[in-house]
Amino acid sequence: MVLVVDDDPDILEALSEILEAEGFEIRRARNGKEALDRLEPEPPNLILLDLMMPVMDGWEFAQRMRQKPPEVARIPLIVLSADRNVGSKAADIGAVGHLAKPFELNDLLDMVRRSLNPTAASTIA
Repeated sequence: MVLVVDDDPDILEALSEILEAEGFEIRRARNGKEALDRLEPEPPNLILLDLMMPVMDGWEFAQRMRQKPPEVARIPLIVLSADRNVGSKAADIGAVGHLAKPFELNDLLDMVRRSLNPTAASTIA
């Protein structure tokens, strides 16, 4: 299951529809606070996280998530941001990947697949 966290309803809807069409189960959140509430009782396998959001931004969400029990704290994060310095910011919060908005759909899908199944992705390449 993939948790998609973005305050822009159009982006949230588009990402959810694209991932669902590719066979992924999706859970959605409009900000970091909603995302924290959706981490339990069934933690997602991956989180797509926007950094700049109202209520609770991606930074605070990541900090709070990392304080949860290990099965939650270790969920991989992929940061999606309009900020062109997204790479260094993603590294700061321990993300496994990052994409600057706007991004190519195939880049997103490849990154999601690699993050969910790193051993299969490495044998394909």
